[in-house]
Amino acid sequence: MSDQENQTSRFARDMAANAEKMFKATQLIANTRDEDVAIGTTPKHLVMRRDKVELFHYESTAEAAAKTPVLLAYGLIGRYTMADLQPDRSLVRSLLSKGLDLWLIDWGQPGRTERWLKIDDYVDDYIDAAVDRIAQETGRDKITLLGICEGGVFTTCYAALHPEKVKNLVITITPIDFHADVKDKAAHHGFLNLWTRSLDPDDIDKLVDTYGVLPGEFMSSVFSMMTPMRSLTKYNVDLIDVVDDEAKFMNFLRMEKWLADRPHHPGEAAKQWLKDLYQENRLVDGSFELSGRRVDLKSITAPVLNVFALDDHIIPPDCSRALGAKIGSTDYTEIPLPGGHVGLFVSSKSQGKLSQSIADWLVARDANSARET
Repeated sequence: MSDQENQTSRFARDMAANAEKMFKATQLIANTRDEDVAIGTTPKHLVMRRDKVELFHYESTAEAAAKTPVLLAYGLIGRYTMADLQPDRSLVRSLLSKGLDLWLIDWGQPGRTERWLKIDDYVDDYIDAAVDRIAQETGRDKITLLGICEGGVFTTCYAALHPEKVKNLVITITPIDFHADVKDKAAHHGFLNLWTRSLDPDDIDKLVDTYGVLPGEFMSSVFSMMTPMRSLTKYNVDLIDVVDDEAKFMNFLRMEKWLADRPHHPGEAAKQWLKDLYQENRLVDGSFELSGRRVDLKSITAPVLNVFALDDHIIPPDCSRALGAKIGSTDYTEIPLPGGHVGLFVSSKSQGKLSQSIADWLVARDANSARET
């Protein structure tokens, strides 16, 4: 058989194999129900509702290892369900299994009615009300804050403005110095920072004034542009690669479900996020103000754990590392972990490392506090 005939034969076999895979994918999709790809399923109960914001308490699954309650806060850009994607890839379930008392603040689905909400409202109203309610429910005068991404900025601001209510501060993949990416040597790091700094402030105002929000669909397209080749190939390459494995296929669908659930970002808060922080870098230089008060990072006196991803293309490591030199606390720990912005939470390689690092650190601080009293 000639080389050309061999190539033709291989091509025919590959085409047949791919056709079989696509047929199998079609069958899997047809037989998949919405409940099969449910995300954010860890049992919890509603404790308080304030406007569209809800406070939940997760059901404990293990003997308490630390007494201080932990409030989890995700950002407004995405949904908290990324931290509870599925049972075997869930930061929430993993922390519960390690004996932490876990609470969640869910921002809901903001719309045009939230047009005038500012970061001030999220920090000094919603988070503060949640902290007070948790203190009331548990009898604790201080709690631990666990912030993720934009939620980490909110909790950092809260710890600076309300240090008397914060026992520990844990932040993950959180930007502090929004211009530190200029020092990052990785070519694919910091695209979002560059893009945001290139925007005309008037265009940001026009976008928000037109829609009343920073549209979730708009931000989805922006994040897709951060990884253009992955966005172009995931449905015709990645999907074909996983259809032979039903578990991987379901993982793929759950991740796509989370990506598609991109909430709108409240208008005035979006202006602060894009202009005050991304463009003007006011948090790290000490000029950012909430509710008429300057957010002074030196006012953070609680122990701080800062976890970031070494290959984070959205929040480069240096943007997070900046916190250590700015706070007033002498108890500061950094934990760099392998992985990307989302992969840190959902990758099979990172499962256990993130939750174990957080739990060990919090249990040690709880033990230290007990000895001091």
